[in-house]
Amino acid sequence: MPLKCIAIDDEPLALRLIGEYVSRFPSLQLIRTFEDAISGAEFLKSTKIDLLFLDINMPDISGIDLMRSLTVKPIVIFTTSYRKYAYEGFELEALDFVEKPIEPERFTRAVEKALMFHRYKNRANEQLNNTNESLYVQSEYRILKIDLNTIGYIESVENYIRIHLINAKPILTLMPLKEVLKKLPSAKFQRIHRSYIVPVSKIRSFQNRKVQLTDIELPVSKAYYEAIRGLVH
Repeated sequence: MPLKCIAIDDEPLALRLIGEYVSRFPSLQLIRTFEDAISGAEFLKSTKIDLLFLDINMPDISGIDLMRSLTVKPIVIFTTSYRKYAYEGFELEALDFVEKPIEPERFTRAVEKALMFHRYKNRANEQLNNTNESLYVQSEYRILKIDLNTIGYIESVENYIRIHLINAKPILTLMPLKEVLKKLPSAKFQRIHRSYIVPVSKIRSFQNRKVQLTDIELPVSKAYYEAIRGLVH
Protein backbone atom coordinates (compact mmCIF):
# COMPACT_ATOMS: atom_id res chain seq x y z
CA MET A 1 0.00 0.00 0.00
CA PRO A 2 1.44 3.43 -0.94
CA LEU A 3 2.50 5.83 1.79
CA LYS A 4 -0.06 8.62 2.13
CA CYS A 5 1.63 12.03 1.86
CA ILE A 6 0.80 15.70 2.08
CA ALA A 7 2.94 18.75 1.33
CA ILE A 8 2.77 22.12 3.10
CA ASP A 9 4.59 25.06 1.51
CA ASP A 10 3.64 28.69 0.92
CA GLU A 11 5.35 28.61 -2.49
CA PRO A 12 2.99 27.24 -5.19
CA LEU A 13 5.94 26.44 -7.44
CA ALA A 14 7.53 24.29 -4.73
CA LEU A 15 4.24 22.42 -4.24
CA ARG A 16 3.94 21.73 -7.96
CA LEU A 17 7.51 20.46 -8.06
CA ILE A 18 6.95 18.17 -5.06
CA GLY A 19 3.76 16.87 -6.69
CA GLU A 20 5.66 16.12 -9.90
CA TYR A 21 8.45 14.33 -8.04
CA VAL A 22 6.06 12.32 -5.87
CA SER A 23 4.15 11.14 -8.96
CA ARG A 24 7.29 9.28 -10.05
CA PHE A 25 7.04 6.96 -7.03
CA PRO A 26 4.32 4.27 -7.15
CA SER A 27 5.00 3.72 -3.43
CA LEU A 28 3.79 7.29 -2.60
CA GLN A 29 0.33 8.85 -2.81
CA LEU A 30 0.08 12.64 -2.50
CA ILE A 31 -3.44 13.17 -1.14
CA ARG A 32 -3.38 16.95 -0.46
CA THR A 33 -1.21 20.04 -0.69
CA PHE A 34 -1.50 23.21 1.38
CA GLU A 35 -0.18 26.71 0.77
CA ASP A 36 -0.54 27.73 4.42
CA ALA A 37 0.54 25.93 7.57
CA ILE A 38 -2.68 26.54 9.52
CA SER A 39 -4.85 24.69 7.00
CA GLY A 40 -2.30 21.89 6.87
CA ALA A 41 -2.20 21.63 10.65
CA GLU A 42 -6.01 21.41 10.83
CA PHE A 43 -6.00 18.63 8.25
CA LEU A 44 -3.38 16.69 10.21
CA LYS A 45 -5.52 16.80 13.35
CA SER A 46 -8.20 14.70 11.70
CA THR A 47 -6.32 12.66 9.11
CA LYS A 48 -3.53 10.13 9.61
CA ILE A 49 -0.78 10.30 7.01
CA ASP A 50 2.55 8.51 6.65
CA LEU A 51 4.82 11.20 5.20
CA LEU A 52 4.83 15.00 5.40
CA PHE A 53 6.84 17.31 3.13
CA LEU A 54 7.08 20.50 5.15
CA ASP A 55 8.49 23.96 4.47
CA ILE A 56 10.01 25.79 7.45
CA ASN A 57 9.84 29.51 6.72
CA MET A 58 6.11 30.28 6.28
CA PRO A 59 4.26 33.51 7.14
CA ASP A 60 1.63 32.20 9.57
CA ILE A 61 3.46 29.55 11.62
CA SER A 62 6.80 27.96 10.91
CA GLY A 63 7.21 24.35 9.94
CA ILE A 64 9.15 23.83 13.18
CA ASP A 65 6.23 25.12 15.28
CA LEU A 66 3.74 23.09 13.26
CA MET A 67 5.74 19.92 13.86
CA ARG A 68 5.96 20.68 17.58
CA SER A 69 2.16 21.01 17.72
CA LEU A 70 1.49 17.52 16.33
CA THR A 71 0.50 14.89 18.87
CA VAL A 72 1.03 12.07 16.38
CA LYS A 73 3.93 12.82 14.07
CA PRO A 74 4.26 11.29 10.60
CA ILE A 75 7.63 10.88 8.93
CA VAL A 76 8.74 14.45 8.18
CA ILE A 77 11.01 15.66 5.39
CA PHE A 78 11.72 19.38 5.60
CA THR A 79 11.92 21.22 2.26
CA THR A 80 13.67 24.46 3.04
CA SER A 81 16.25 27.05 2.10
CA TYR A 82 17.21 27.49 5.76
CA ARG A 83 19.78 24.91 6.82
CA LYS A 84 20.22 26.72 10.15
CA TYR A 85 17.07 25.02 11.40
CA ALA A 86 18.59 21.55 11.05
CA TYR A 87 19.39 21.21 14.76
CA GLU A 88 15.81 22.03 15.81
CA GLY A 89 14.55 19.54 13.26
CA PHE A 90 16.84 16.89 14.70
CA GLU A 91 15.41 17.57 18.14
CA LEU A 92 11.94 16.90 16.71
CA GLU A 93 13.09 13.76 14.85
CA ALA A 94 12.69 15.05 11.30
CA LEU A 95 13.97 12.38 8.95
CA ASP A 96 15.69 14.61 6.41
CA PHE A 97 16.25 18.16 5.07
CA VAL A 98 16.00 18.82 1.34
CA GLU A 99 17.34 22.22 0.45
CA LYS A 100 15.67 24.43 -2.14
CA PRO A 101 15.83 24.57 -5.08
CA ILE A 102 14.86 20.89 -4.83
CA GLU A 103 16.93 18.68 -7.10
CA PRO A 104 15.33 15.42 -8.26
CA GLU A 105 18.29 13.28 -7.18
CA ARG A 106 18.27 14.74 -3.67
CA PHE A 107 14.48 14.33 -3.45
CA THR A 108 14.84 10.70 -4.49
CA ARG A 109 17.38 10.02 -1.74
CA ALA A 110 15.07 11.55 0.86
CA VAL A 111 12.10 9.49 -0.32
CA GLU A 112 14.13 6.30 -0.33
CA LYS A 113 15.18 7.06 3.23
CA ALA A 114 11.52 7.60 4.19
CA LEU A 115 10.46 4.33 2.60
CA MET A 116 13.22 2.50 4.41
CA PHE A 117 12.30 4.15 7.70
CA HIS A 118 8.65 3.18 7.22
CA ARG A 119 9.65 -0.45 6.70
CA TYR A 120 11.92 -0.36 9.74
CA LYS A 121 9.17 1.15 11.90
CA ASN A 122 6.95 -1.75 10.96
CA ARG A 123 9.70 -4.17 11.84
CA ALA A 124 10.23 -2.38 15.14
CA ASN A 125 6.55 -2.79 15.94
CA GLU A 126 6.88 -6.49 15.26
CA GLN A 127 9.47 -6.62 18.04
CA LEU A 128 6.54 -6.42 20.48
CA ASN A 129 6.09 -10.15 20.04
CA ASN A 130 9.61 -10.58 21.47
CA THR A 131 10.83 -12.81 18.66
CA ASN A 132 13.32 -10.50 16.92
CA GLU A 133 16.99 -10.32 17.73
CA SER A 134 17.52 -6.75 16.53
CA LEU A 135 16.47 -3.25 17.53
CA TYR A 136 15.93 -0.46 14.99
CA VAL A 137 16.47 3.15 16.06
CA GLN A 138 16.85 6.54 14.40
CA SER A 139 20.08 8.38 15.15
CA GLU A 140 21.40 11.48 13.36
CA TYR A 141 19.02 11.07 10.40
CA ARG A 142 19.96 7.42 9.90
CA ILE A 143 18.15 4.19 10.70
CA LEU A 144 20.42 1.85 12.62
CA LYS A 145 19.98 -1.85 13.20
CA ILE A 146 21.39 -2.97 16.55
CA ASP A 147 22.04 -6.62 17.36
CA LEU A 148 20.55 -7.19 20.82
CA ASN A 149 23.56 -9.27 21.83
CA THR A 150 25.84 -6.23 21.41
CA ILE A 151 23.96 -4.07 23.94
CA GLY A 152 25.85 -3.53 27.19
CA TYR A 153 23.13 -1.42 28.84
CA ILE A 154 20.71 1.40 28.01
CA GLU A 155 20.77 4.74 29.80
CA SER A 156 18.15 7.51 29.93
CA VAL A 157 19.53 10.99 29.27
CA GLU A 158 16.70 13.53 29.57
CA ASN A 159 14.50 12.95 26.47
CA TYR A 160 17.05 10.68 24.85
CA ILE A 161 18.39 7.23 25.47
CA ARG A 162 22.04 6.26 25.11
CA ILE A 163 22.53 2.65 24.01
CA HIS A 164 25.92 1.50 25.26
CA LEU A 165 27.38 -1.15 22.99
CA ILE A 166 30.07 -3.74 23.51
CA ASN A 167 33.21 -2.77 21.59
CA ALA A 168 31.52 0.15 19.81
CA LYS A 169 30.57 3.78 20.44
CA PRO A 170 27.25 4.46 22.21
CA ILE A 171 24.22 5.35 20.07
CA LEU A 172 22.03 8.30 21.06
CA THR A 173 18.39 8.34 19.98
CA LEU A 174 15.36 10.45 20.87
CA MET A 175 13.07 8.00 22.68
CA PRO A 176 11.79 7.58 26.27
CA LEU A 177 13.21 4.65 28.19
CA LYS A 178 9.76 3.10 28.59
CA GLU A 179 9.30 3.08 24.79
CA VAL A 180 12.51 1.22 24.05
CA LEU A 181 11.63 -1.27 26.79
CA LYS A 182 8.46 -2.16 24.84
CA LYS A 183 10.60 -3.01 21.81
CA LEU A 184 12.90 -5.35 23.73
CA PRO A 185 12.23 -9.01 24.61
CA SER A 186 11.15 -9.05 28.26
CA ALA A 187 12.97 -12.31 28.92
CA LYS A 188 16.29 -10.74 27.91
CA PHE A 189 16.12 -7.16 29.23
CA GLN A 190 15.16 -5.78 32.63
CA ARG A 191 14.65 -2.24 33.84
CA ILE A 192 16.56 -1.73 37.08
CA HIS A 193 16.16 2.01 37.65
CA ARG A 194 14.33 5.00 36.17
CA SER A 195 17.52 5.62 34.19
CA TYR A 196 18.73 2.13 33.24
CA ILE A 197 17.80 -1.04 31.35
CA VAL A 198 20.22 -3.95 31.38
CA PRO A 199 20.54 -7.24 29.49
CA VAL A 200 19.79 -10.06 31.94
CA SER A 201 22.65 -12.14 30.54
CA LYS A 202 25.16 -9.38 31.37
CA ILE A 203 24.35 -9.29 35.11
CA ARG A 204 27.34 -10.77 36.97
CA SER A 205 26.24 -10.07 40.55
CA PHE A 206 23.74 -8.14 42.68
CA GLN A 207 24.72 -6.66 46.04
CA ASN A 208 23.89 -3.56 48.10
CA ARG A 209 21.23 -2.40 45.63
CA LYS A 210 23.71 -2.45 42.75
CA VAL A 211 24.19 -4.78 39.80
CA GLN A 212 27.61 -5.57 38.44
CA LEU A 213 27.64 -5.94 34.69
CA THR A 214 30.61 -7.01 32.63
CA ASP A 215 32.45 -3.71 33.04
CA ILE A 216 30.22 -1.33 35.02
CA GLU A 217 28.23 -1.17 38.25
CA LEU A 218 24.74 0.38 38.14
CA PRO A 219 22.23 1.27 40.87
CA VAL A 220 18.97 -0.63 41.39
CA SER A 221 15.98 1.38 42.61
CA LYS A 222 13.57 0.09 45.23
CA ALA A 223 10.82 -0.46 42.66
CA TYR A 224 12.92 -3.05 40.81
CA TYR A 225 14.72 -4.64 43.75
CA GLU A 226 12.59 -7.80 43.96
CA ALA A 227 12.62 -8.35 40.21
CA ILE A 228 16.42 -8.22 40.10
CA ARG A 229 16.81 -10.42 43.17
CA GLY A 230 14.57 -12.99 41.53
CA LEU A 231 16.73 -12.99 38.43
CA VAL A 232 20.03 -13.39 40.24
CA HIS A 233 19.08 -15.83 43.01
